[in-house]
Amino acid sequence: MDDLDRQIIRILEVDGRAANATIARTVGVSEGTVRRRLKRLIGEKIIRVVAFPDPKALGFESEALIGVQVDPDKMDQVATELANLENTRWVALATGTFDIFAWAMLPDAEKLGRFLREKVGVIPGVRRTETFVTLAIRKREYSVPIA
Repeated sequence: MDDLDRQIIRILEVDGRAANATIARTVGVSEGTVRRRLKRLIGEKIIRVVAFPDPKALGFESEALIGVQVDPDKMDQVATELANLENTRWVALATGTFDIFAWAMLPDAEKLGRFLREKVGVIPGVRRTETFVTLAIRKREYSVPIA
């Protein structure tokens, strides 16, 4: 990945629907070059061009980060099961007090409670969870720093 790829990615982070011609003019190359670069970046799964809706606008009033302590021999299985749950948006294995973190979105606090009891808590290997409920969002950004 070179500087041109990084420039294209930065533009798409701001406007995922930017036209190839617009990107080409901005970075000073041909539209064909941008098209080829995008095809490679997408094909190699370096980037995905997707829509990120506002959860609240879609009726998801409860967002939470769930810390999960897991039996050591069950980490991969628990992470996979968490990732397969409809309401999880992000799942990561971690170091520290919690082995796995999952970010979940649900319509309300009652449904979040049920999700924790009936979906997360019953996964074999889950020892303990701690839930951090989001009170307010000050920044919601989906970009990654590009060197």
